[in-house]
Amino acid sequence: MRILLIEDDNDLGFALTSLLKTKKYTVDWLQNGQEALYALTQSGETFDLVIIDLGLPTVDGLEIIKQTRAQKNKVPIIILTARDQKNDIILGLDTGADDYLTKPFDFDVLNSRILALLRRRNADASSSNITIGNVILDPVSHTVIVNDVTTPFSRQEFKILHKLMESRNKVISRDNLTQILYGWGDDVDSNTIEVHMHNIRKKTKPHLAIKTIRGVGYIIA
Repeated sequence: MRILLIEDDNDLGFALTSLLKTKKYTVDWLQNGQEALYALTQSGETFDLVIIDLGLPTVDGLEIIKQTRAQKNKVPIIILTARDQKNDIILGLDTGADDYLTKPFDFDVLNSRILALLRRRNADASSSNITIGNVILDPVSHTVIVNDVTTPFSRQEFKILHKLMESRNKVISRDNLTQILYGWGDDVDSNTIEVHMHNIRKKTKPHLAIKTIRGVGYIIA
């Protein structure tokens, strides 16, 4: 799961990034409001959840949330801020945030809020299975059934397969798959995606045909 952390405090941002990674989240950390606005509204990047401070350089957090929602982006957003007045909380939620947590905070509480929002999003947006041939993918339980047999997939393999199956007949680029799995600052081996694709094909063959479009990406036709 990919989280965009928008926090201008260097010490807190570094600590949060480290803690979130211990929970197996992929974390992209930005400290500038203008960069965050671009990432959410223009870059084409996809995130599973956003954690955002309000007092940011160049563009305020509330404005970022407002413009993100104006583009019909429904990514779950948690405000994490020192602004603790009732009016601030009401304004933040009314602007489009899904949750509001004030500093100082307990990391376990933050993680519980993250998990609750993800469960809610999955229940709302991914309640139906994706079926192609004899392969059934359940986005809620993160299970894959191949020819009536529940087949284990790693977290990375599941995310790739999910993207390909929900985008059937559409070519998904290697760069797109890399963005789904890894943060901007992560070191990624040049053949990582190919290794995951080999494992996915091995587990779904011959029930799912994943084609490689040379120089472009992958497609389930």
